[in-house]
Amino acid sequence: MVAPVLQTSHVFCCPNRVRGALSWSSGPGGLLAFGTSCSVVLYDPRKRVVVTNLNGHTARVNCIQWICKQDGFPSTELVSGGSDNQVIHWETENNQLLKAVHLHGHEGPVYAVHAVYQRRAPGVALHTLIVSAASDSTVRVWSKKGSEVTCLQTLNFGNGFTLALCLSFLPNTDVPVLACGDDDCKIHLFVQQNDQFQKVLFLCGHEDWIRGVEWAVFGQDLFLASCSQDCLIRIWRLYIKSTSLETQDDDTIRLKENTFIVENESIKIAFAVTLETVLAGHENWVNAVHWQPSFYRDGVLQRPMRLLSASMDKTMILWAPDEESGVWLEQREWTPEIVISGHFDGVQDLMWDPEGEFIITVGTDQTTRLFAPWKIKDQSQVTWHEIARPQIHGYDLKCLVMINRFQFVSGADEKVLRVFSAPRNFVENFCAITGQSLNHVLCNQDSDLPEGATVPALGLSNKAVFQGDIASQPSDEEELLTSTGLEHHQVAFQPSILTEPPTEDHLLQNTLWPEVQKLYGHGYEIFCVACNNSKTLLASACKAAKKEHAAIILWNTTSWKQVQNLVFHSLTVTQMAFSPNDKFLLAVSRDRTWSLWKRQDTISPELDPIFSLFAFTNKITAVHSRIIWSCDWSPDSKFFFTGSRDKKVVVWGECDSSDDSIEHSIGPCSSVLDVGGSVTAVSVCPVLNLSQRYIVAVGLECGKICLYTWKKTDQVPEVNDWTHCVETSQSQSHTLAIRKLCWKNCNGKTEQKGAEGTEWLHFASCGEDHTVKIYRVNRCAL
Repeated sequence: MVAPVLQTSHVFCCPNRVRGALSWSSGPGGLLAFGTSCSVVLYDPRKRVVVTNLNGHTARVNCIQWICKQDGFPSTELVSGGSDNQVIHWETENNQLLKAVHLHGHEGPVYAVHAVYQRRAPGVALHTLIVSAASDSTVRVWSKKGSEVTCLQTLNFGNGFTLALCLSFLPNTDVPVLACGDDDCKIHLFVQQNDQFQKVLFLCGHEDWIRGVEWAVFGQDLFLASCSQDCLIRIWRLYIKSTSLETQDDDTIRLKENTFIVENESIKIAFAVTLETVLAGHENWVNAVHWQPSFYRDGVLQRPMRLLSASMDKTMILWAPDEESGVWLEQREWTPEIVISGHFDGVQDLMWDPEGEFIITVGTDQTTRLFAPWKIKDQSQVTWHEIARPQIHGYDLKCLVMINRFQFVSGADEKVLRVFSAPRNFVENFCAITGQSLNHVLCNQDSDLPEGATVPALGLSNKAVFQGDIASQPSDEEELLTSTGLEHHQVAFQPSILTEPPTEDHLLQNTLWPEVQKLYGHGYEIFCVACNNSKTLLASACKAAKKEHAAIILWNTTSWKQVQNLVFHSLTVTQMAFSPNDKFLLAVSRDRTWSLWKRQDTISPELDPIFSLFAFTNKITAVHSRIIWSCDWSPDSKFFFTGSRDKKVVVWGECDSSDDSIEHSIGPCSSVLDVGGSVTAVSVCPVLNLSQRYIVAVGLECGKICLYTWKKTDQVPEVNDWTHCVETSQSQSHTLAIRKLCWKNCNGKTEQKGAEGTEWLHFASCGEDHTVKIYRVNRCAL
């Protein structure tokens, strides 16, 4: 089998912060489905990898539900609802998308979905019955047969909203029953008669909005669990009411029964609903309740009566009735597993470390995150995980650059640049998780590295924690004995040696990097940063509407002093790039022009280099007609590439660093490449393809990534110089604008795979869809 040209190696993301955006397929090897931005992600918890992305929604995914199979096997179909007012039915085969059917009709964001397989008549193929609730105060009932979907009914709730719903079948019948949890604190029960759902009763008891409902069959009875913002969980029992006239003593205390009659195959059956129990254990809103799914043990289908609840009090409780007394009690302790994590808002920038061994990213969720491979001894499969969160900030983060392997500078929606260095505890854990030698990694590090970092109670800066600070921490008992209540002990950081990726609670407080420097000089929010290849100079720029604010500031990375201000552009500089030979600095701007600055050799090597304007475009010479978002250099420093909102990618050059004349006119040296969409990111691979052509990755506003190769043809005008190689498929693409593309530095090493000797190149991408992806490209196929 021929290896594909482009493969998705790793994906980093996390569920949307909405109730119901997560569903786990029951059965052996079941996948976890969750919504990330506008995408549905299928994740394999055993292999710890994202299997595929289901892209079809155009706004945030709010709810997901696998459609359970009765035989206990893993589901292959799921439904999802989004803020784009649509419901999508997805059908998968071998964990890949087979078919997607879009259900249109709601006039507001869809917040709850559920579906079951329904047998309409003996010997007839199963239909899929789907219900969806939206903020247009309706619940819609859909029937899907093959690829055909019809809306059977619209249940109108007037001024109220249905926040949760669940379908099942009445005991011993094929009659569907629907429970709707409403904002009127009641649970409305509907039963389907002649293809129409009719309200049979409502269950009162909760004192606040209903947040979750779920049915489960135990024996001959149907149980309904409901949870609410009143912090309580109620369990209701629905059963067939006995028809025999039992003699009851008048003074017997009996639970109040809510009864209704249903006609099934011309037979009238009476059903009753009683309150089974009320569970109080949470201290805040209870957001979700789920019954334990049935499973096979020794060939027998089993379903223990267990209920899981999750609350705003940051706890989950597993409930089960006591075998002797029948009283519902909380179950055993939990241990968190290693699971996927990532940004929960747009990812703005990313960088590979100089060795190409980990990725560092920043996002609008105000965090900086570090992802690295987890190498387990004697196992060939390598999975990538978030192993540190060096910065948790109070402002949206915008950009970052690596100064060296364990030092980076980040810029946020503030006027200050912040410099961070890795603590010893991170380096030790990084080596343990990625399987590297600590001595080799630490060989050129200072011996006085801090152990970790912590944020002071009223501070924004990560403060270094040294060995002595940790040693002097009093124990909890000592603190109780000696505390007067006035002291404030400040150290949340506790060093720990990890052999596997950390859990969320560890990431939050034990993986911060100390802040070593603040750089002041800009008048507005930082927008982009760049560092030269010898790691001696840092360039930064901020948001600007005037020429004086659009200046680029150069900093010395040893003393952190300002070296020079480069004034040229009239609006925000959107990206900068030093040439690989460090002779040039290129800047592109919102003002639709670029500027090229040439390094002037100083008399003394101790003095900082000075840059002077070498070439530029203006309104007359500009090729781009819209904002230029991105730029990059060819690996030989001869050409540079620019990408713009006008859908064009242009190559400029040649740039001759030996030319000493004051100003130059550098024009386009390629044909204008129209990529068919607004270009937001451009990155050139540090190695050429086998026919010695430059490999260029172009990221678009729609989320697609296209790979091209380019070589100067020396024809006038240039023709056939661009070759389109490959682009991401729908499942490989991002769903929103790509913010950054970055090729892994090969350092002469490329991954060889298999007997055929396929040579893989790697690049990473990040976007507004909250996702970071690593791709690998078959160099031989480009």
